[in-house]
Amino acid sequence: MTIETKKVGLYRNITSVEEAAEFLVYDWPIEKGPLQLQARIDCLDAMENALDAEQARASFIAAVKEAGIFVREGR
Repeated sequence: MTIETKKVGLYRNITSVEEAAEFLVYDWPIEKGPLQLQARIDCLDAMENALDAEQARASFIAAVKEAGIFVREGR
């Protein structure tokens, strides 16, 4: 998937749970909300094999959409 970043006109491809977790922790461009926190937890759980990667992906997408961040969901 492709999402917008903190920098205007700059986008980032997210291709793994690890990259999603990194974005959530270090590059989140706006104020954090409840779905952003849940997505962080879900990504970390998926990295520890305690949660399916698809569930973490869905949580990440929900957080991005809640925040109004542009996301293009392609595989």
